[in-house]
Amino acid sequence: MIMDFPNTMRLFVSLEPPPEALQPVADAVVELGRVPGVRWSPPSRWHVTLAFLGDLDDDDVRRLAPPLRSAVAAAGPVRLRLAGTGTFGTSVLWAGVAGDVERLSSLAAGVAGAARAAGLGLEERPYRPHVTLARAAGRGGAGALGQLADQLAGVRGPTWTAVEARLVRSHTSDGRYEVLEHLPLLPPA
Repeated sequence: MIMDFPNTMRLFVSLEPPPEALQPVADAVVELGRVPGVRWSPPSRWHVTLAFLGDLDDDDVRRLAPPLRSAVAAAGPVRLRLAGTGTFGTSVLWAGVAGDVERLSSLAAGVAGAARAAGLGLEERPYRPHVTLARAAGRGGAGALGQLADQLAGVRGPTWTAVEARLVRSHTSDGRYEVLEHLPLLPPA
């Protein structure tokens, strides 16, 4: 159940791959080591975002919770794996998501629809499932990301089944993630 939180919260809805699904990519990242101008995201923060909700207050979250629970429950479990890499411009290095991407995209659309039904204005843009691995963080980082994507392109993770989504608060002050609610992806009846 969602608890009361003061002021506004920066929220997103995501799937969290299990550690064994992340391990091959994490091992490959460790082998690359430190890269000047690149800030690696720790595997403990890796997730597949379904929707970034932005800054919401308690009332927004209360309105969002029921349609969000329904949308996620109706989607059912999704089989996925990490595969391939790429960049968003010169700022983000990501691992791709393969498997039942059509069902994953439908789940993301359902989450976005639930947010809109709750009166939240989400930015309209195509859904591109990924896991953020690193960001450019200074001189040389932007140029390095493309090379890193090429080096990691062949890394694949094992298949895993997502059985829940999570409503997550991002604490911008310290980079911490806090799961506010576990949202089961219910199997078809």
